[in-house]
Amino acid sequence: MNEAVRLFVTGGTFDKEYDEIHGTLEFRDTHLPDMLTMARSRVDVRVRTLMMVDSLEMTDADRALIAHNCRDVPEKYIVITHGTDTMVDTARVLAEEVPGKTIVLTGAMIPITFGSSDGLFNLGGALTAVQVLRAGVYVIMNGRVFPWDNVRKNRQTGVFEAIDRE
Repeated sequence: MNEAVRLFVTGGTFDKEYDEIHGTLEFRDTHLPDMLTMARSRVDVRVRTLMMVDSLEMTDADRALIAHNCRDVPEKYIVITHGTDTMVDTARVLAEEVPGKTIVLTGAMIPITFGSSDGLFNLGGALTAVQVLRAGVYVIMNGRVFPWDNVRKNRQTGVFEAIDRE
């Protein structure tokens, strides 16, 4: 399988950097091309930055823009880097508005610039899984694959988990 993967950057912790003067996390530029090089990825990945926002500040218009771009690209495999707080909200929109493609959302709990980030692992998992999963929308975090409608972020543990449907 040698089909290209489209990678859309939307911001989130993946791309945050520490501003030493103000003591805050901020966005400058995406680290995804450097991460692909660091990981020695051999996947044909086409990176496009759609926005650089914290997912808590993402609007319905932002989600519509993401869906529009997913529909309009020729690639059928799409990975989206996204903030973890509202990743499932965006996944819901994509499931409703983008049929026939395999879309994987992933993120990081620690910025890549911090050195101990889970982002590189999550990106690798997403790039691998998107090529073998059926068409649909998924969340991939920390080695686990979740259908978009059976996952939540446990805010107490900081871990994504399946929803217990008892």
